[in-house]
Amino acid sequence: MNHTKIPQTDSIQELADFWDTHDLTDFEDELEEVTELVFDNSVSVQLEPEEFEIIETLAKSRGISPENLIREWVVERIEAGSH
Repeated sequence: MNHTKIPQTDSIQELADFWDTHDLTDFEDELEEVTELVFDNSVSVQLEPEEFEIIETLAKSRGISPENLIREWVVERIEAGSH
């Protein structure tokens, strides 16, 4: 089958637009395994041991990981600040 090639770009929007209109299985011959981190959107935050213990306890009581609890808090603050 004759098809376009996968775009060679770092633009997430351009890639998202491409994959919205294409099927991954049509490009199996162009795919390659990536072992290194491609998109790193993580942040490391240094906490005091007692601060982390409190976060762990709160997260456990809600049945989620400490990372997910912290992410929820950050998202809440972002949303609160955008109104």
